[in-house]
Amino acid sequence: MAIPDFQEMMNTVLNIYASSADKIKPRDIEERVADEFNLSEEDRNKKIPSNLETILRNRVSWAVYYLFRAGLLDRPCRGYYKISEIGLKENSTKNKINVAYLKKFPQFVDFSNIDNKKNQQNNEAIVEEKEQTPDEMLANAQEQYFNNLQIELLDKLKHVDPVRFEQIVIILMEKMNYGVGSMTKLSHDGGIDGIIDEDELGLEKIYLQAKRYADNKVNEKEMQNFAGALGCSTVRKGVFITTSFFDERAKKKANSIQGKVIRLIDGQELTRLMIKHNIGVQLKTKIEIKKLDEDFFNEEE
Repeated sequence: MAIPDFQEMMNTVLNIYASSADKIKPRDIEERVADEFNLSEEDRNKKIPSNLETILRNRVSWAVYYLFRAGLLDRPCRGYYKISEIGLKENSTKNKINVAYLKKFPQFVDFSNIDNKKNQQNNEAIVEEKEQTPDEMLANAQEQYFNNLQIELLDKLKHVDPVRFEQIVIILMEKMNYGVGSMTKLSHDGGIDGIIDEDELGLEKIYLQAKRYADNKVNEKEMQNFAGALGCSTVRKGVFITTSFFDERAKKKANSIQGKVIRLIDGQELTRLMIKHNIGVQLKTKIEIKKLDEDFFNEEE
């Protein structure tokens, strides 16, 4: 039979994880999935267009990932998944699972809303894949990969050691060519986590504040502390970076400081900048797209 798409694999994948109490890598269940669907040896070895992996591996991985985002699978450590309590309960119902069905789970809705945010804000209908041109499909696929990577990266940042997060912030500023950075111990004097020397002699500096929050927003008091540290120094510039968001009063406070400039970077912008400057990510593959050269056929010999 034909290789099922990743949605058709979801029930089978969930059932396999439900049958094991141990954590398992997605690639370790590939053969069991293939057996369930009676795939031929040829189908098991078919590659995706990039030739980097088999279609089977790619689709099993996506099925696992979506089940994880809905909370039906847990990820106890890097690369491994296991069934969750919600997953066990859902598996026992034998309901048909697909992307539409997963939208009954709040955390999957939060995940999928990031992909659809622009469409929702502009009240635009989501274009069906069959109505898209190849260029549109490619662009949408690229955007989905980017959004998924942002989610993964932000989740990782929220769980790194606070000191490591401060180091990452300094690495980012250096990669963006703002100068040479260093961490500081001024945590009791305005909460300054780092300093960037914009020039070789350190005549121009930037103060950094890094807040690694899972859910809490940066509030006005925290912004006041940071602004106070700037106000008590000759430093004119500050960058406040968080994995979360800034509440409205914190934003107003940052904009109200006379003679100083405070740049705010929230979790979404932080991950975008890290991806742009290749921090914490690596290149998976490159796709070369070619089009017909009309001029070539019109040239005179």
